Amino acid sequence: MYKKILVPIDVEEAEVTNRVIKEAVALAIDTKAQLRFVNVQTMASSIFIEFSPPDLEGKIQLVAEKRLGEILAGADYPQELISSIVRIGSIYDEALTEAAEWGADLIVVGSRRPTTSTYLLGSNAANIVRHAKCSVLVVRQ
Repeated sequence: MYKKILVPIDVEEAEVTNRVIKEAVALAIDTKAQLRFVNVQTMASSIFIEFSPPDLEGKIQLVAEKRLGEILAGADYPQELISSIVRIGSIYDEALTEAAEWGADLIVVGSRRPTTSTYLLGSNAANIVRHAKCSVLVVRQ
């Protein structure tokens, strides 16, 4: 059914991440779909960039790549069908850009229970659903 499944994950949200990985693997297993995990690190505010070390973004990316690798090493899926990438920027923009560039036909994204601020401001999952060019599955608690 699906051949390329993109899975945006937050390396700091273990509970949501574990649920999303299990769901993505369950969907991919029958068709031996490729899984691509993307972690997006938000950019430092321009106010703080002036006071940051010159290679802060590179260091943040290296830490995120290491953490992402540790998480995916435990995935119960053939490692040759798994790839990952860390991107820097706005979470939903980067996830949608990765989906388009990689040619994903499904995005599996986790979401926590909505709060009042989420309803007023929106969430990354909601923005991905709203703007994706492919199907999206939202995994909730």
